[in-house]
Amino acid sequence: MHEAQNPIIFSLFLIFTGAALFATLALYARQALPIAYIMLGILIGPYGFKLIDNASAIEEMAQIGIMFLLFLLGLDLSPQRLLHMLRKATVITLGTSLVFALASGWIVWLFGYSLGESLLIGMAMTFSSTIIGLKLLPTRTLHHQHTGEIIISILLLQDMLAIAVLLLLEGLGGRGSSLQGLGLLVITLPLLLGFAFLAARYVLIPLIGKFDKIREYIFLTAIGWCLGISEVAALAGLSYAIGAFIGGVALASSPISLYIADSLKPLRDFFLVLFFFSLGAGFDLGMLVVVALPTLALGTVLMLGKPWVFRGFLQWTGERPRIAMEVGVRLGQVSEFALLIAVMAQQTQLIGREASYLVQATTLLTFIASTYYLVLNYPTPVAISDSLRRD
Repeated sequence: MHEAQNPIIFSLFLIFTGAALFATLALYARQALPIAYIMLGILIGPYGFKLIDNASAIEEMAQIGIMFLLFLLGLDLSPQRLLHMLRKATVITLGTSLVFALASGWIVWLFGYSLGESLLIGMAMTFSSTIIGLKLLPTRTLHHQHTGEIIISILLLQDMLAIAVLLLLEGLGGRGSSLQGLGLLVITLPLLLGFAFLAARYVLIPLIGKFDKIREYIFLTAIGWCLGISEVAALAGLSYAIGAFIGGVALASSPISLYIADSLKPLRDFFLVLFFFSLGAGFDLGMLVVVALPTLALGTVLMLGKPWVFRGFLQWTGERPRIAMEVGVRLGQVSEFALLIAVMAQQTQLIGREASYLVQATTLLTFIASTYYLVLNYPTPVAISDSLRRD
């Protein structure tokens, strides 16, 4: 008897078969693969050909990709190295964030958006993409060079600021006091860090050391640890992503951390495909006409201005001009956190639908343009020139 078609299996078939096709085209065009997945979501999602009408289940699974990304990022950072990096990056991150927020808010205010919408859009435009930044950073630069350390430290601080903005939006949206939300972050974050380090040191690392020859056990334990700390963070009022990052940092000093990082990368990539597809699937192309002009203006100012602002602050702290400019270019796009901020702000009725789509369209525009410029001029895994292509 013929079995009824399973909608989840059919959706995954469309997503990953389409992703393979679009990834091939993206590589020929020297674009980052996440852009291919976003375009696929736009094409076959609810606002495209409607081959996948309801992407809610896919979107829920996609959040796991962000968790694994930040977990692996945490694994690369020992606590001592993290504190050393963050001390210098704090001034740079806070200074550039203020400049980007004020400039972006002023631009959209000139286009007639309300003061409240302008402030929220300005905050959303502040951050750079962790995923794009790391995906286009050669592994050797990421792990061993000073440039990679600067980029990681700035991205980490920006991600923490973005979490604070999301908590603030929850409070302003009527789900509690915004001061209570930020106070919760200040109190619960150190408590979660302490719990994670103690549990990792006295429970997890001894267990892994005892059974370190059984690779399947290490793989399962690492996944359970990542998801478990993420769940504890969510119960404490923080985000799953922050919990995953803390779980990674708690294991960074373990000698097994490099093996865990390598073994979890395929799983991370699987869920990140779903994450970027869900972003594209939720984008209404019909709104592009409405927000086209402010999107072009805001996107152009950010892509031209961000590299020079970063360069100015980095040189002020003593970095060489060449390194400062490369860091600025690599951080020249808007973050995936901007998309989350836009969606949450619209859901809590803090901004209108048009303002939300302005943020989304500007983010996608900077993703594409910034990636193309990067692969033309700097070492990346998908660079145009063979001399620039590095793993």
